[in-house]
Order: sequence, then structure tokens, then C-alpha cells
Amino acid sequence: MMRKTKLKSILLIIISVIIIFNNLNYVNSSQINTIRLIVDGNDITALSAPVIENDRTLVPVRFIAEALGAVVSWDGTNRTVTVEKGMNKLFLRIDSYLVEYNNGASYNLSDVAPKIINDRTYVPLRLLSNAFGIGIEWNGITRTVHVDSSKTSEIQPFFDVSITSHSNGDTITGKTSFTITSSQNLKSKTHEIKILLLDKATSKGFVIARGTAEDSSFSFMPGPEDNGEKILVAALYNSTGEFIGGDSIGIYIELVPVVSVVGISRFQIVNETVQITPELNFQAAYVNYEIKNTRSGYTKTFKKQDAMGSISWTPVWEQNGLNLIKITAYDKSGIPYESMAIQTISSVKRELALTGVAEDMTVSQAVTLYASRNYDVDETQFLLMDVPTGKTTILKKIPYGGFEWFPGPEDSGDKYLFTRVKDTSGLYHQSKLVRVTVDGVPKVQLVGIGPSQVLTSTTAISMKSNVKPTEFRCILYNKSNSSTRYMYPSSDTSDIITFTPLSSDEGDCSIQAEITYQGQKIFSEKVNFRIFLGKTYGPEAIIAKDEFLDFASELAVASMEKTGMSAALQTAQAILESGWGQSVPVDKYTGTFSNNLFGIKGTGSNGSVISNTWEVFNGVHYRIDANFRAYATVIDGWEDHKGFLMALARYETFRSVMHNSTEGAWALKRAGYATDPLYAIKLIKIINQYNLYELDKIGL
Repeated sequence: MMRKTKLKSILLIIISVIIIFNNLNYVNSSQINTIRLIVDGNDITALSAPVIENDRTLVPVRFIAEALGAVVSWDGTNRTVTVEKGMNKLFLRIDSYLVEYNNGASYNLSDVAPKIINDRTYVPLRLLSNAFGIGIEWNGITRTVHVDSSKTSEIQPFFDVSITSHSNGDTITGKTSFTITSSQNLKSKTHEIKILLLDKATSKGFVIARGTAEDSSFSFMPGPEDNGEKILVAALYNSTGEFIGGDSIGIYIELVPVVSVVGISRFQIVNETVQITPELNFQAAYVNYEIKNTRSGYTKTFKKQDAMGSISWTPVWEQNGLNLIKITAYDKSGIPYESMAIQTISSVKRELALTGVAEDMTVSQAVTLYASRNYDVDETQFLLMDVPTGKTTILKKIPYGGFEWFPGPEDSGDKYLFTRVKDTSGLYHQSKLVRVTVDGVPKVQLVGIGPSQVLTSTTAISMKSNVKPTEFRCILYNKSNSSTRYMYPSSDTSDIITFTPLSSDEGDCSIQAEITYQGQKIFSEKVNFRIFLGKTYGPEAIIAKDEFLDFASELAVASMEKTGMSAALQTAQAILESGWGQSVPVDKYTGTFSNNLFGIKGTGSNGSVISNTWEVFNGVHYRIDANFRAYATVIDGWEDHKGFLMALARYETFRSVMHNSTEGAWALKRAGYATDPLYAIKLIKIINQYNLYELDKIGL
């Protein structure tokens, strides 16, 4: 028993020794890790010890500043710190790398942003050294920082990066190129370079140019909204998007917008097509062109055009004589800026030609004829002349426009087609004859149902024929049950059949029109389609309309951080293409929601849904089924949409300007993203109306 008690005592002693030893080690280690802070001989370590972050010594700004006799001001609303001593002033923002000295006399970028630690503001010690020109020494053996105000020092940049094309205080008046240099070591780590234009009052602003590590020159076209005192920043980022270096200077933008007309010179004689281009010293949302004849007052306008593009102008007869050409550019706020009018002289001959058919063409179907002319008319005639006899027939007489001609048996043979017009002074003019061969064999076309259409309800069916039939009906063939059904107009005088599918009609079908002409049956081509009478589903909302702006903006800002694509542009696209989130495709037959805000066809991360798209058959628009991408989440869909914009070759020019919402919108149009000719204008309008530019603002 005594042996056991003795053994326990020995174990307790050993454990106690171990604990004491470990505690001693902890104390020694803690003491070793402590960094002492000596300011002008006074040890202020106890007030708040320095810390090391990214190999940079961070110190509590207030205690050092006050020990040096400086005054520290804290703005809790804007989270800014101002340190003043004599004529020197240091201005910092919490979590911002940007450093301002002496009210903008110079700027710098720190490698560690000021931060709050235990309710105290810590900054890199070098910031204070740069600001007040004081001496700083580090004793690695004793781990002591010595701050000595009796010694002087020069401003030392944190990074080996320089904006070489401009200096602090330079003034920008128009399109400008900025050049930067960086060390080879930093360049090897750089994935992307961003040129930022920040507002001095907020240190927030926009990306105005982007490039890779190999780029050293960047172009910038300011807008009137950029006028004022700004901070220009060249910021370098690594492959994970982390800021790794840069330079900054203060600049003034004093832009006076100037618009000029190029591509045509003063008093140039124009008798053929010319290209007219705007030349601007600022970034415009769009431009309008106006060409006005001083004699007749005839005015031709081209509205809401790409400011980076041009127009083709072919003078018409009414523009003969002196014309004034003017371009008006509009900034983001819709404020117009006009060019000086360029005086040109137009001299063209009257031109008239029949289009819609070609020489030696065989006309066997309906064609649309037009009178192509370069002057105004009050009347347009389309005429047919028999080649052997010269007999001429007026096919149609209209004021202007096109005419659909479906030649019948009476038109068969070798013919001449031409047009005759009456100008505004009452004189007639005739085009050249176009010789064609007309195959007027009786024909009929079905109108109302198109190939691959899925019919879900009652529809009207009619026919188009080049003869006047004595009877018209449609024949429905059901491929599922091999049945045939005949359908007739509601009366002898009608040529419209109201087709209401029966439950027995469901499935794959085909239909054709049949007419009786001179005792003969004439059939149209068969049209294959499908009948479905079950429940169908239409587009649905992804969220309440009044909540969609915040919903889309959040996704857009997150995407901009990853891709660099304007969040304003992304949000506007989502609004336009999903109808404020109220028209998102669902599967027509199952109701499965697609999470596809951009109407992208194909297969997504969650397969496809079947929805409708438009086609044209025999001149009539109709809807067919198509596969649209489906996603597990709306974020998947959002990222997939950005994925193909970032990857496809056709969007290469878009990617070079995608940080700018206005330039990006026009670049999408040039790349053929949408068929709507007003697509870019609609995006810009949404961005302006809802002030989406704010989404693109960033800091550093």
C-alpha cells in the first residue's frame, strides 16, 4: 500500500515539473514574439504593441502620432483617418491600399491596407515615415522598432511600379494613353492590370482599362461625367485576384466635348455611297446623323447609332444640290453635343429598278416585287409584258412598298417584268425590263400551320393559291392511328378553316391543303406537325418583379469580381431578357423551372426544358418547340451565360471593353449577340434609368 502511495507522489511531482517547464517556455516564447515600440526614446509598447502582417510592421497610428506631436482625426461614418503635423497631412481609409499625402500633393499605394485591430487603427510603419519624413530603424535581435523624429527619410514606394506617361497634377482634356512600367519580378506574378479612375472624395470609381502583364500602354476616353479632380491608379493583380502592386497619381479631367464629321470633306461632290464616321474626344452613349438638303428641305436621319461605328450614305434625287451633314453625340446623361455642319454637294441621276426577281429566272412560286429607287414617288405600278405579243398587264398599283405576286396559268410563258412610278412632280419613270420564265402551273400553299409546330388549341387555316378554286379543304393525317380527317371552311364563300383538334387527333400528324380547279385536285406539300391537348406550362417568374433589381444586382456584382464584366451591363441584360425576372422558361409539358434568365438554347447543368421559339412558313410566323438550357440554380445559369461570353471567339472584342457598360453594350451588338437592332440602346436606357452605373464602382 505504501509503495503505491509513494509511486503516486513521484508521478505527481513529474507532472508538476512538466507543467512548470511548459509554462516557462510559453512565457519565454511570448516574450520573444513581443515587438517593442520606441518613439523618440519612449517605450509605448504597453499602449499597443506592433504586429507583423505580410512581412510588414503594422503600428497603432494614434499612439505613434500623438507621441510625435501629431493630431489624429477619426471619421467613423466614412471610416477614414487623418494625421496632421505641421504642414504634413496623411489621409487613409480603412481597408484601402490608397494613401493620400498633403491634400493630394502626392499619392501612394500601400502593400497592407490600414485595418482595425482591437478597436485601434493599425497602419504600416512606412506610411508614417513617408508622411512625416522621420527616421525608422528595426533591430531584429531585440525585435524593437525605433521611431526617431530627429532623423529624416525620403518617401519610399511600396512597389516597383510607375505610371510613366503622366505626373501628379496633370490635366486630361480628351482621349489619352497611359503607360506604366513594373519590375520583371512583379511582372512575372501579374495576371491582370487594371487602370482605375477614382473620385477623390470617396476613393471609389471605375475600371477604365484592362490588360495583361505584357501590356504597358492603356487608352482612356473620358466622358463629361468624369470631369473634376480624380485619382488614377494602375493596379496589378495575381491569378487569384489578389492586389500585388501598383502606382497612383492625382489628375484633373477638364473635358470640353468636341464632335466632328469625318469620311467626307467640305464641298465634296457625292454621287455614290460614302462612309460617314463621328470623331469624338469623349465617350458617347450613341450618336444621331442628320443630312439636310438646303434646297428642298429633304432631311435624312440615322438615329441612335454606335458612336464607334459609321453609316453608309447613298444620296437620293431629292438631295441633289447642297447638303448639310451634322452629327450629334449624346453622353450617358442624354446631353447632346453637336458637330459643325459639313457642306457637301450631291449629284445623282434618277435610278429605278425592279427587285425580287432576276434575269432569266424561272418563277414558279410566290415572289415579292419591289421598286428600288433613289427618289420619292406618289404611285408605284408593277407590270407584266408578254414577250411574243408585247401585251402588257398592270399586276398591281400601290403608292409605294412591295407586292407579292403568285403567277397563275394565265401568266405562263416568257415574260418581261418591270415597274413604273410617278414622282412627286407627276412625271412617270420606268425601270428596265427583266426577262423571266413563268411556270404558272396551278399550285396551292397551306397557311396557318408550319413544319414541326406543336398545336395545342384551335387555329385558323387558310390557303394561298395562284388560281381561283371551286373547292377548298384540308386533309389531316394522324400518324399515330393511321386515320384521315377532312376539314372544310365554315361557308362556301370563306377560305378559312377553323381547326379545333379532337382528343383522337393527338400525336404526330401531317396536313395538306386540297383545292379543286377545273375539275382537277391540286394538293399543297404535306406539313408535319404534332397535336398535344394536355396541360401546358408557360414562362414563370423567378422572383417578385419589385425584388428582381436587387436580386440580379447581387449576382452581377459577384460575377464582376470574378470576370471583370460590368455588373451594370449584366444586370441590364438580365432585366431585358427575362422581363424583370417574370418570363423565365419552364418545360412546356412538365412545368420544370429552368433557372435560365437569358433564354440560352441547348443543354445546361440540369439538362434542358422544352419551350417555344419562332419560325416562318409561307410568310407567317409560328412557334415550334426548342430545347433551352436548364440549371440546378440561378447562379449556375448566370455563370454559364458569362462563361460563353468569356470563351467564344466571336466575343473577343467584347471582352476587351466588357468592364465598360456602354462600350460593352455596343460590342455585344457588333458581335451579333442579339437580332434586335436596338438591343444596345435598350441596355443603355435601362442602365441610365435605374442608375446601374453605381454597381460598377470599386475601390482599392
